[in-house]
Amino acid sequence: MAEIPPEQMDSQTRAQAHLFNQQTPGASSSKAAQDTDSKKPPLPKGVVLDKDGKPCRTCTSVASWRALTKQAKSDSSSTSTSSTTSSATSSSPASFAAAAAAAYGTTPSTSTSTPADCPPDVEELGRSTWTLLHSMAATYPEKADTQQQRDMQGFLKLFSRLYPCWVCADDFQAWMAHPSGRNEPRLGSRAEFGWWMCDAHNEVNRKLGKKEFDCRFWEERWRTGWKDGRCD
Repeated sequence: MAEIPPEQMDSQTRAQAHLFNQQTPGASSSKAAQDTDSKKPPLPKGVVLDKDGKPCRTCTSVASWRALTKQAKSDSSSTSTSSTTSSATSSSPASFAAAAAAAYGTTPSTSTSTPADCPPDVEELGRSTWTLLHSMAATYPEKADTQQQRDMQGFLKLFSRLYPCWVCADDFQAWMAHPSGRNEPRLGSRAEFGWWMCDAHNEVNRKLGKKEFDCRFWEERWRTGWKDGRCD
């Protein structure tokens, strides 16, 4: 997994704007609260909202998250005399939904890294996840029996539902469930599964505009090491 491609963000923005822009009883009864929401600045580009309407840290790059926290600190200092009212308003789902339309777009190109003891952003989470998935494919049985195939099928199903970046998870589920059946996990053997995992990774690379990996070399990359000995 990796950061969310712009087109995915755009589609999720429209869906979330519809989902989260429902008026809660408190919001609908308070015209003043709605007016305050409309005056709040948009979220920084690349900030993704979770299903509860709040910013999703594991769905957002570190650069965008830092821009968000910087904005929050700035807003807090400029409205310190009305902090109680601002806090109650800014946490409402409608508030985040209103800002989402302007927030979604390309993730800032300036990428920074987080300290090792901090929560991962969407990019770090993606890199770690691909390492895990490719390593699982590399250690998969050369010829998998029925139970081994069933176990991996179950893992992939749960993984695609529980992955911390919900936008990424939904996208992976949709890719595997392609109507043609072409993206269904191929679990008969290590060779099949390893190539399938490489295809899945390349699908994400294409969406992000990244270079695709030559799947002929997936085993050297993730299992045996390169033939030039650089991994020995």
